[in-house]
Amino acid sequence: MEANRPTSVLIVGGVAAGMSAAARARRLDEHARITVVERGDHVSFANCGLPYHVGGDIDDADDLIVHTPETLRAALGIDVRTRHEAVALDTVARTLTVRTDAGTRLLHSDALILAPGARAVRPPIPGLDSPRVRTLRTVEDAAALRAAADDGARTALVIGAGFIGVETAESLARRGMDVSLVDTAPHPLPPLDGDIAHHVAAELVRLGVDLRTGTAVARITPGADRDTATLTDGTTVEADMIVLATGTVPDTAVFEDAGIACERGAIVVDEHGRTSAPGAWAVGDAAQATDPVTGARRPVALAGPTNRAGRLVADDIMRPDTARPLPVPIGTAIAQVGDLTVALTGANHRDLAASGTGFHTVHLHPKQHAGYFPGAATIHLAVHFRAGDGRLLGAQAVGADGVDKRIDVLATALRAGLAVGDLIDLDLAYAPPYSQAKDPVNIAGLVGSNVLDGTLRLWHAHDLDAVLAEALVLDVRTRAEYDAGHLDAAMLVPHTELRERVGEIRTATAGRPVRVLCESGVRSNLAHRILAQAGFDSAALSGGMMTLRAALGGRLAAVAH
Repeated sequence: MEANRPTSVLIVGGVAAGMSAAARARRLDEHARITVVERGDHVSFANCGLPYHVGGDIDDADDLIVHTPETLRAALGIDVRTRHEAVALDTVARTLTVRTDAGTRLLHSDALILAPGARAVRPPIPGLDSPRVRTLRTVEDAAALRAAADDGARTALVIGAGFIGVETAESLARRGMDVSLVDTAPHPLPPLDGDIAHHVAAELVRLGVDLRTGTAVARITPGADRDTATLTDGTTVEADMIVLATGTVPDTAVFEDAGIACERGAIVVDEHGRTSAPGAWAVGDAAQATDPVTGARRPVALAGPTNRAGRLVADDIMRPDTARPLPVPIGTAIAQVGDLTVALTGANHRDLAASGTGFHTVHLHPKQHAGYFPGAATIHLAVHFRAGDGRLLGAQAVGADGVDKRIDVLATALRAGLAVGDLIDLDLAYAPPYSQAKDPVNIAGLVGSNVLDGTLRLWHAHDLDAVLAEALVLDVRTRAEYDAGHLDAAMLVPHTELRERVGEIRTATAGRPVRVLCESGVRSNLAHRILAQAGFDSAALSGGMMTLRAALGGRLAAVAH
């Protein structure tokens, strides 16, 4: 036994962070006494798979169970105690009081790891205690919802359009149920930028989901056969089952009461996961992290970072001299929505603007593989990077194929501290069924580099009102594209005619700036170069009409036909 290595490790909470820490601690020390207490019935289960059991993709709930106390004891020699709830902590005596079915017990440890996770937010909605209302946090929750659907429930209301809410709504809709999805945010998956979320919303509607954004549930009225939810916009929704997916908060009250430093409920930790109490570490959904892009301090409830952090906390306990610091999560996430995949990494437009960071955004709509190869599909991609040095800040994408690959590459580049211009040189795999000779990630680098060095000047969908008031809008698409839908104020000059009609455009501007648009941004880039070199105050619409339609949604009808 190495000097100063703890002989006993007590872990509060299992699942991702706790069990990752326990398993790593055992691999590093065969002789330490490792105990895990978990208040639920399952200590190691796939909580990310819960919506898919509800929807029927995962048929047997037992498939969600990764390990049981018996298998953990046999494989790792870990003492796992379920239905043990932490109710008090003495940081001086290093004792934890737990409530069990047989009464309370006092446990002691040399090293304490707090991985209590988070609890579901329960808004103050009258009627929320109806038996038809369930959260989706445990295997039992998923089994109950699945049983209700199997037993004939035909209508469902999902409150909250975050990742769990959207995945649950999609799963139930694919079962053939009538599903309503309600959220106060203006679009589903609020961490997404609006133009990316537009495609998610459209796919949910295509699946038959009754999407209600910008409103909330005011009250729930239980009925004999179904409940009725009254929304703040005055409408009502009837449902046989109601899924509460309004987010989570760190489940840390016991430890905050014990004097462990917390901020807005999240346990404050250092770069190794150490808390303010000697001999105590915290990890997972209940621990605070600092956003590496915006500096915001908040917990990050994502399985990947949580599992990795649990391992590193165990390293700091068992071999502190060589333990690596916990990497700060950059927030990479992905979801399936019908036939689409949506993913993001790093900061979004809203958070960057709120942080005061100077940044640029490029919007692209490349194919996921060679356009001439069958099955080519569009990826809608947005990349944010810092003004000045071009350092990557975030990216989002949605499409039918190839989204996961691109976001994973961009997440790796962001973690490595690369600038947008560095994306040009990434040597990515190419063959016609898989990519293009210039991968969408390479293209993002090319466009971003042009923005940084001034070769390309952009205007954005959110600039539309100012552009219509102050500039000549030049549409450089074909006549057929223009006739199919265009901005009312736009002047049509196809990009192939631009050089011959520069004089006509100069007359039409009457000294005003000219703001160019096309369908996706490619032709307007060409047009901008011609106009800029002819002396015009020119800029091209980032992402073209494809991004403008997605960003404005129904509001586009007021300025276009």
